Amino acid sequence: MILKAVGPARGAQWVRDGLRLYLRRPLAFTAFFVLFLFVALFSALVPLIGGVLQLALLPLLSLGFMIASQSVLLQGNVHPRQFLEPLRGPPAQRRSMLILCTLYALCVVLALWLSDMVSGGALTRAMDLMRLGNPPQAEMQALLADRGMLSGTLLGAALLSLLSVPFWHAPALVHWGAQGVGQALFSSTLAVWRSRGAFLVYMIVWFLLVMGVGVLSALLFGLLGMRELGSLFAMPAGLFFSTLFYVSLIFTFNDSFGSA
Repeated sequence: MILKAVGPARGAQWVRDGLRLYLRRPLAFTAFFVLFLFVALFSALVPLIGGVLQLALLPLLSLGFMIASQSVLLQGNVHPRQFLEPLRGPPAQRRSMLILCTLYALCVVLALWLSDMVSGGALTRAMDLMRLGNPPQAEMQALLADRGMLSGTLLGAALLSLLSVPFWHAPALVHWGAQGVGQALFSSTLAVWRSRGAFLVYMIVWFLLVMGVGVLSALLFGLLGMRELGSLFAMPAGLFFSTLFYVSLIFTFNDSFGSA
């Protein structure tokens, strides 16, 4: 594999290419994502380690989608076994993948713990209230107005954004490049840094796209007097954008390291 740098304009192209690829197999890609959601949901029910196990599965989600997307690019199909494909390689490669997934989960837990410490426990309290389904509005508003809540949220967003850099390409580099954990994390960091302009545009396009659809749908349903339908629309829209995002990942990898 040859590390390449790409121009900022490629960031927008990654989103467009992801949409074109998604439209080749829309139902298959959506079902692929829904399947992972069910697996993640049930993994969270495992006693003691459920939350960490759920986080550890996320690198396999991104890699599974990259394998499925690459298959469709080569006129192949999307099937559930592609989630397990990274674990079917040689023992050393499988061990590196499992270490990578575990390391990712532990880093996320550490980031969330630090963020909660800065917030004075407000983040944990807010998540506990949201699990109730109908949290007390007065208490939620008090938490949201807390200065510690803002500081903790900003710190968490910053830490998770930084964490995504070494792990962005790392699963694919272990799978297709047979790299060790340390080398994969370093190569991913270097690749994202060299193409930082493209990744910045990529994230801006995603933000504008999601915000634009959200604002337009809210205005439309508001004008039609059907605000309740606007809330219902948010779920399929979120499913669509999440699936589309994961489909587009293969293009960030192929442009950075050559076609897998």
